[in-house]
Formats: sequence, structure tokens, C-alpha cells
Amino acid sequence: MTQDIHDHERWAQALEAHPDYRVLRRLTPRMHYQEVPPGTPLIRGVVLDTETTGLNSQQDRVIELGMLLFEFDPESGVVHRVLEVFDELEDPGFPIPPAVTAIHHITDDMVQGKRIDDARVARLLQDVQVVVAHNAAFDRPFVEQRWPVFEQLVWACSVKDVPWKEEGFGSAKLEYLLQTQGLFYDAHRAETDCHALLELLSRRLPQRQHPVLLSLLETLNQAQFKLYAIGSPFESKDLLKQRGYRWSPEIRCWSRLLSNQDQIREETDWLRRRVYGDRKAVVEVESLGGTIRHSQRSGQRQTLTI
Repeated sequence: MTQDIHDHERWAQALEAHPDYRVLRRLTPRMHYQEVPPGTPLIRGVVLDTETTGLNSQQDRVIELGMLLFEFDPESGVVHRVLEVFDELEDPGFPIPPAVTAIHHITDDMVQGKRIDDARVARLLQDVQVVVAHNAAFDRPFVEQRWPVFEQLVWACSVKDVPWKEEGFGSAKLEYLLQTQGLFYDAHRAETDCHALLELLSRRLPQRQHPVLLSLLETLNQAQFKLYAIGSPFESKDLLKQRGYRWSPEIRCWSRLLSNQDQIREETDWLRRRVYGDRKAVVEVESLGGTIRHSQRSGQRQTLTI
């Protein structure tokens, strides 16, 4: 068996040496990433993933919660080691839709009578400085609904908070991003997705040449605001979409995320000229911190007349 592995690796290396081939290796979960230099202060983070019965956090339920508690250097963004692996299933109290089971392969029999250990979840989150999820806007509302302790934590999103497009990547899907690193894995189970995400966070961005995790950490210290274009004319929808606004059907309003007061001033001036036609209009600005960002909870709002 060992000889077979060595043979396969030699074949893989031979293919890699040819410009017409790329080789993908199966992701091997790691507990240790880099040795800790003496005297380096480390802090704790969690990568998190959920599997659920559907997409609606108000009606659907978490049926699998995966978390990796890890230590990292907050100055360099270097991941050093995994301290604990968490993966548990939970019975939602109703049948899992077949279309959902087809994605993550979790069946009613697998979750029957099971409940995720609340006390263990709380213990694992003690002293955690940041929670990272790939598409945190999906996972965060689900876990906050089930475990309110998550509301008090600072969150980062490895989809939204990393400039993948600027770095030359064609997609922010986790499977694609790992493939650019020469790795593949069996997606859509919580623990496996967590290992894939932590591996990605440990890799370096090609342009910035620092770990992906560091880019996430830099966003935690940045203010973030959501600007709501209240009452924007229907005919401006294509213009708003091109500008980066997103439509929220529940409040029937276009909105865009901004980073600072200068951007807010620039954007309100653009809205006044291009969307509202220099007519008097009212917009709203919502302040989002790390404990609000990527959740469905509201931040502090301010009304501006433009």
C-alpha cells in the first residue's frame, strides 16, 4: 500500500511538471500548521459551518454543527494549530426534505433523537476572538437562533470580507478556491467544510502575499455601513445594480455596503444626481460592527436628507 502511494505521487509530480496538466490532491485535515516561535502571543478563533433543513433561519433548523477551535497570530494572520474539533448532529423535530438530504446526505435516521450539546458549544466559544464562516450571512442567523451566545461574538465572512476578485480569483466558492491551491475535498458536511476553510485561511493571497486570515482580521477593525436608497425610482434598478446595490425584497429597498464616511458622502452625492434626479430625498445609513455584521439583526440607523 505504501509503495502504491509513492508510485501515485511520482505520477502526480510527473504530470505537474507538464504545462498541460494540473493535479488535485485530496485535502488531508491538519491539527498543526506552523510551529509557534517562542514568545509569540496567540489568540483563539473558530471556523464554523452548518448543515440545515433549508434556507430559512426562521423556519428551518440546524441539523449539523461543525467547528474548529484554532490558535493564530493576530499580527501576521498565521494559523498555528487546531485545539478542538467539534461536530454534532441534531434532530430538527420534523422530516428532512429529500432535496436537502441529496446535498449533504444527512438522513432522518442519522439525526433521530440527537441533540447538540449546548454546554460544550458554550465552553468551546470561551475566549474566542472571532468566528469565521464561508458565507456567514447564511450560518450566523441559524446559529444565533439556536444558541444566542453567538450574538455576542465578532464574525468575519471568508466570502464577503476577502477581495477574491481583486486577487484574480474567478469565484468565491470554497471548492473552487481550494482547487486553485491544488486540493479537493468531499463538500457539504460541516466538519469537512471547516477543515477546508481553515486550510484556505492558512494560504497566502497571490497579490498581497499574506495569509487569507490576515485580510479577514483587517476588516474587523474597519467601520462598516449599509446605505439604504429609500424610495428609489423603479427605473433606476439597473443603475443601482451596476453600482453594487443589492435588492432586499422583505423591505423593498436597494442597499450597498460602505467602509467610511467619505464613501457615504460620495455615495449620497451620486444617489442625489443619478437616482433621485437632484430632487430632495431621504436615505438611511446603518452602522454595522462585528457583532452585527452578517447577522439579520439591525445596527444603529441614521436618516440623511440629500
